[in-house]
Amino acid sequence: MMPAAILLAAGMGTRMKSKQPKALHPLGGRPMLRHLLAAVEQVFDSVVVVVGPGMEALAKVAAPHAVVVQAERLGTAHAARMAAPLLAGYAGDVAVLYADNPLIGAGTLRRLVDARADAGLTLLAMRPTDPAKYGRLVTDVAGDVQRIVEWADASAAERAIGLCNAGVICAPAARLFPWLDAVRADNAAGEFYLTDVVALAAAGAARCVAVEAPEAELRGINSRAELAAAEATLQSVLRAAAMAGGATLVAPGTVFLHYDTVLEPDTLVEPHVVFGPGVRVASGATIRAFSHLEGCVVRAGAIVGPYARLRPGADVGEAAHVGNFVELKATVLEAGAKANHLSYLGDARIGAGANIGAGTITCNYDGVSKHRTEIGAGAFIGSNSALVAPVRVGARALIAAGSVVVDDVPDDALAVARGRQVNKAGRGFKGKSK
Repeated sequence: MMPAAILLAAGMGTRMKSKQPKALHPLGGRPMLRHLLAAVEQVFDSVVVVVGPGMEALAKVAAPHAVVVQAERLGTAHAARMAAPLLAGYAGDVAVLYADNPLIGAGTLRRLVDARADAGLTLLAMRPTDPAKYGRLVTDVAGDVQRIVEWADASAAERAIGLCNAGVICAPAARLFPWLDAVRADNAAGEFYLTDVVALAAAGAARCVAVEAPEAELRGINSRAELAAAEATLQSVLRAAAMAGGATLVAPGTVFLHYDTVLEPDTLVEPHVVFGPGVRVASGATIRAFSHLEGCVVRAGAIVGPYARLRPGADVGEAAHVGNFVELKATVLEAGAKANHLSYLGDARIGAGANIGAGTITCNYDGVSKHRTEIGAGAFIGSNSALVAPVRVGARALIAAGSVVVDDVPDDALAVARGRQVNKAGRGFKGKSK
C-alpha cells in the first residue's frame, strides 16, 4: 500500500511578523506549502493538511487534498492527531511533515519511506554547520535513535552531538496513532510534542532509524531571514537546473527565476534579469540585462532588453526585438517586428516586420474600458506617435513622427496627424549680453 502523509501547516509564524499564515509565504513565487506538496505528491498516495482556524486561504492552496482544522494549538503531536479520523483504518505507513520545511525533495522522502522496511520508525536528520538550538538525536552504539533531546534540556555532552532532528517522521499507521495518543504535555509549554513519539517508539522496542539529508534541504523557516536563506537555496537549485538544461546564465547569481520558468536550450540570459510567473523562453532567444518578464512567451531568436518589461500576455515572435525601456502588455509582436526604444505597447498586435519608433505608445485605456490596436505587417510607426485605440494601422503603412492617430490607416498609406509647423521670423529667444 502506498504511504500517506500528514502536513502540519497550522502555525502562524509569530517570528515572521505577518498577518498571513507562515505556509503561505512564497519561495520562488509559490507558497511554501505548495513546494512541499509538489514533492509529497510524488511519493505519497493520500495527503491530509492540518491548518489552523481562520486559514481558509491556506486550505484553498492545499486543494484538492483533505484539510482538517486544529481548533486549539496544543502542539505538534496534537496537530498530527487531528488527521487520525481521516486515516481511520489505514493500513500503510504514515509520514508527518512540516509545511515550513518546503525544500525537502521527493528523493529524500522516498529514502525515508524505503528505510521504514527495516525499522519501526524512520526520521529525517541533518548535520548543520551550526547546530544552534536544534534538537539532538541521541543514538545507541548501533546508531539507532533512542530519543530526541531539545537544546534547552540537553546536557553539555548532548549539545555536542552533531546529528540534529529535522522534524519529519514515518511509521505504520497502526503504531503511529497510538504513540501520538500516548504523548503527554508534561513540559514547560504544556504542549504535546511530536518529538516525544521517538522515545515512545524506542521504549516499545521499535527500531528508530535516522535518514540523513543536507541541511539546505531540511532547514526550517521561522523568520524572514530564514525565508531569504531558503530563497537563496532554491534559486541556486533553479539556476543549476536551467544551466544543466542548456541555458546560458552569464552571471547566475544575479538572475532570479520563478519556480515555473522555462528556458529552452541555447537561450542566453544576461545579468540582473528577473523572471516572474509563467515565462517561457524559446531556444536561441536572448534576454539582455536588467529586464523583467512575467506571464509571457519569447520565441526563437528574439532579443529582449536591456531594461525591458514584458507583462502578462506579451508574446514576442521569432527574431523580434524588444529594446531598452520598452514595455509590452497583452501584446503580440509577430516575427521580425521591432520596438527598440522607449515605448509602451498594450493590448496590441504588431504585424511581422513592423517597426515601432522611439516614444510610441498605444493609448489602450479610455478611463472605462481597454481597447485594441492592430498594426499591419511591414508598417512603420514614426517616433513619438500615439495610437488611440481602438485603431488599425494597415500593412506597410507609414505614420509620420509625432502623430496622434485616432482613425484607421489603410494599407500602404501615409498618415500625418499633427499640428502644422509655423515659423515666426525674429521671434526667437534673444539672450542678454554679459
